[in-house]
Amino acid sequence: MSAKVGVRVESVGLLTGWGHGPGALPIDARVAAQGRAVLPLARSSLSGERFRRVTRECLLGVDAVTAMLAEAGLDREAIRGDGTALLFVTAGAYGASNAGFLGAHGGTLHFPYTAPSAVPAEVTIELGLTGAYVILLGGAPATIEALRQAAVLLARGRCQRALVLVVETFEECQALWRRARWTLPVPLVEAAACALLVAGETPAVYRPVAAPEALETAADTRAGRTLAAAPLVALALARAAGASAARLSGCWRGRRAGIELATAGHVGPGAER
Repeated sequence: MSAKVGVRVESVGLLTGWGHGPGALPIDARVAAQGRAVLPLARSSLSGERFRRVTRECLLGVDAVTAMLAEAGLDREAIRGDGTALLFVTAGAYGASNAGFLGAHGGTLHFPYTAPSAVPAEVTIELGLTGAYVILLGGAPATIEALRQAAVLLARGRCQRALVLVVETFEECQALWRRARWTLPVPLVEAAACALLVAGETPAVYRPVAAPEALETAADTRAGRTLAAAPLVALALARAAGASAARLSGCWRGRRAGIELATAGHVGPGAER
């Protein structure tokens, strides 16, 4: 990555089972969950013939980008075209469509929606994105890798802006996640989040880390388990606090990674409790 080209997080759209934005997060997710194993996201309001057979996670992906645009005060034209890269990450949002397809018995769900590529595909179609395109599967370290790759694309002039999009859903696969409860303490909180990265003055610093950064702990405490979405929850919290930089970290199946990014801190109504 060129030392002369940095990166800045310009906006973060965050939707969770707690509500819209970091201001909706409780102080302690475990206490607020009151024993609930899964906190689902509200159903998307998107409608129309094109969305009639689209899966819930695809709709939530579009909603997350829309939330990011609203937070940044941008319209869809600002990201349309080949100047916008899209990097999609999930640990298991494709699980619901797989389960739905296998159990449909002649239902209307199309086989292509069982692929992890279904979510970013619908997002690119709806928003007219034709730039660089990356899909990563895994937990929080995969999202940190996506942030790193976004910074590389910006530094090399491969894009003018990059969207890092994460969707995690659990409600339809509760039984599967329940069997893994020894590694994933409740509550599991569904999340759809999108970060907008643009060129800036400060290079991203990607590195292995031995222990959780403070933002990782804060995201886990306040949001609950959001898997790949956790670094973007942390970014949203950093921006809400008006931070000029965010030191992110995450762990998944024994692998831990970290990155430091400049962020255009934003304090809006209800950002912090």
